[in-house]
Amino acid sequence: MLARAHSFTVDGFHARHVTVEVDVRPGLPAFAIIGLGDTAVREARDRVRTAVLNSGFEFPARRVTANLAPADLPKSGPGLDLALACALLGATGQLPRERLESHALLGELALDGAVRSAQDTLAVARAARRAGLRTLALAGPRAHEATLVEGLHVAVVESLRSAARVLRGGPGDLMCAPAASIGDPRAGAGALDLGEVRGQHHAVRSLVIAAAGGHNLLLSGAPGTGKTMLAQRAPSILPPLSPAQAVEVMLIEGLTGGAGPELAAQRPFRAPHHSITPAGLIGGGRRGSVGEAVLAHHGVLFLDGLSAFRVIIPPLHGRASLLLFVQSGSARPPREAV
Repeated sequence: MLARAHSFTVDGFHARHVTVEVDVRPGLPAFAIIGLGDTAVREARDRVRTAVLNSGFEFPARRVTANLAPADLPKSGPGLDLALACALLGATGQLPRERLESHALLGELALDGAVRSAQDTLAVARAARRAGLRTLALAGPRAHEATLVEGLHVAVVESLRSAARVLRGGPGDLMCAPAASIGDPRAGAGALDLGEVRGQHHAVRSLVIAAAGGHNLLLSGAPGTGKTMLAQRAPSILPPLSPAQAVEVMLIEGLTGGAGPELAAQRPFRAPHHSITPAGLIGGGRRGSVGEAVLAHHGVLFLDGLSAFRVIIPPLHGRASLLLFVQSGSARPPREAV
């Protein structure tokens, strides 16, 4: 018998739709997962088998083949565990297969059947909405992130038994407390403030003008003159993040595993070391990683010691720092400095 479930995997900056197909038929007992999965995906066989048995379900003593489609898309991470287990239960008749077609399943399975949350929840929720899926079932700690996507029902499942109850038409588990309000001025308490600067009137005025217009700013001077001090206080004079901008910042941080439990209250400030690689600064690499330029989205990218960066050849000699007010998803250095 064949059953299909829906899940997602993160490919660089995007969440890709994955159809989990599980076929159970007579033969020597075996459990094979195909579809270009990494080590974490291949190891899901033991996690799924143990979680199914410890949750009170039956694991078939037959040949089980799980295909992750599309087959040419690399899949990574343990977030496909829940979809694999539910598709297996659907293929063996222990769960109805009808609701599997309209539900997206995301989560790592513990050996006792508990569901662990994934870091890329917000990206998966947006991708599930675009794919036309009505419900996203996932663990509770990060479920409030998925509620930020309109038109998508979020079902909290703390265990495989809870997921089975949802797929049978029952309610999900209780959701954790919602995130704090966006733009709360108290959330930025203790942050560096440009109002603390005494003197440096021309530099402060230049910084204010650059921040107001979203212009890049080149800070040049001897060590100890306050370039880094001014740059670190640049986010304090930028306007608060709008709700849409806060969601975008949270989405990017979630793809890198750095998102907190609440929405971003302040604009990001990124100051990479001059020894950073080109892929680390602008993104890319083997698995399409997110670079510092993207992590500074809607915020500030500070390149301290510009002449030491291997990625950029500055037009000026001597000690200088470049302050980039990033207004788009990917920041680019000045054309004459590349």
